[in-house]
Amino acid sequence: MKTGGWIGRCTTWTPAWCEPTSTRQEPGGHRPKGEAEALGRSQGGFSTKLHVRAEGRGRPLVFALTAGQRHETQSFPALMAGGSVPRAHTPGAPRRLPDALVGDRGYSYNSLRDWCREHRVQAVIPTRSDQRRLRSFRHAAYRKRCRVECLFNRLKQNRRVATRYEKRAANYLAMVLIASIRLWLSFADTL
Repeated sequence: MKTGGWIGRCTTWTPAWCEPTSTRQEPGGHRPKGEAEALGRSQGGFSTKLHVRAEGRGRPLVFALTAGQRHETQSFPALMAGGSVPRAHTPGAPRRLPDALVGDRGYSYNSLRDWCREHRVQAVIPTRSDQRRLRSFRHAAYRKRCRVECLFNRLKQNRRVATRYEKRAANYLAMVLIASIRLWLSFADTL
């Protein structure tokens, strides 16, 4: 089919919208296709992992997106670098680091436990089956992890967060932030 006198040819005078585009390569090296937009294959299919740092009452502080096949510990530095919690009864600057870090077995690695020891944060993370059991594991503190699971349930009540219709990672993260703002506002109503 002939349109406008030319058939599928780009020349030097063709407008910029006709030129081939590509995503810039990350400075660390080559990333697989789609991973720049936090998309990748996992056991559940083609998906995105949403990582969250929440405060003690289950309110979200910081979010990070990774591709479906990426490990949880790769987003850990980004989660701990952001966010702060105001001090409860003492004046002063907000706390940047928590008193205790509660995570699931996916975060049970020596490097993460070393980071917690170095920053004086108590790690409440159960050991995996291939690791030696810790005697100092606090079961009562670990039960509070359900607040994060409930947080994910409340976030996924928003359809755009649960299904990720957005193609761009920035747009999806914006929808997650809007949903978290709604959660913070609903927490303010209960106080």
